Amino acid sequence: MTVTRTITTADARAVRRAAREDRRPLTLRKFLRKYVVGIIAIVLSIIVFIVPFAFIFLTAAKNPQEASLFEFSLPQQGWFLWDNFLTVLQTRDFIILRAFVNSTVLTVVSVAIMVIFSAAVGYVLQRRKSRWNALVYFLVFAGLIVPPAVVPTIWVLQGLGLFKTMPGMILIEAAFGLSFCILLFRAFVSTIPRELDEAAIIDGAGPMRLFFSVVMPLLRPVMITIIVVQAVRVFNDFTGPLYFLPGDANATVQLTLYNFQSQNLSQWNLLFMDILLITIPPLIMYIFFNRQIVAGLTSGAVKG
Repeated sequence: MTVTRTITTADARAVRRAAREDRRPLTLRKFLRKYVVGIIAIVLSIIVFIVPFAFIFLTAAKNPQEASLFEFSLPQQGWFLWDNFLTVLQTRDFIILRAFVNSTVLTVVSVAIMVIFSAAVGYVLQRRKSRWNALVYFLVFAGLIVPPAVVPTIWVLQGLGLFKTMPGMILIEAAFGLSFCILLFRAFVSTIPRELDEAAIIDGAGPMRLFFSVVMPLLRPVMITIIVVQAVRVFNDFTGPLYFLPGDANATVQLTLYNFQSQNLSQWNLLFMDILLITIPPLIMYIFFNRQIVAGLTSGAVKG
């Protein structure tokens, strides 16, 4: 009883002390710590993200003369947003529609390959220790460090008959993102208890059923992160389709920017309208999956 009374008294004193601190006047240091840091973060976010997007939107709504001035101001001669949109849409026999279809196919298939293969490799690397692990880790880190070589890649694609084809571009995009995805999946698998694997094996689950029925559903947070991050990367890739997928029939959304810029004439209002259309899909993905991206990137940060 004495111990209980002592603990209760100490707790009461702590509560009274906290209440007195809350009633103290707001000092400069406390104000800075409580409000100024958050205000600075909001201002920086506005400058870095909202201001450029507003400039793109306003330039896309101007006529060619006003857009060429590059002024951060409202259109003075009327809003041409709809007219510019129709012009961009009809340019070169609706090439931007074909580009959106090609970019969507390229993004969906390559991200699906990355998710399935990297999840399997990350699971095996974390769960099964062997003498091959060191070699696999070397190849994974090499994929992150070594820059892609354009000419040898084209030579390999030509030898396989995949140059200037969508399957070849899909394999390239998947190969470029596998290393990053494998490391994320491996870090997340380390947070899953091994007892779940053992229980599934005791119940008669084979390797494929164990992975797809037990492990894969638990990888949903990091899977959403990889899908969003890699989808935005593939969708916004410019150099890859430029080198490995030339031709109007295989054009992606980033390559349509060439339609409105040349050595003699730059249609800045149409160029910024094209940029606006290209920016909207990745922006929507980040808005709806912002929390899942942060949760997936921080998963496995403590235990690895």
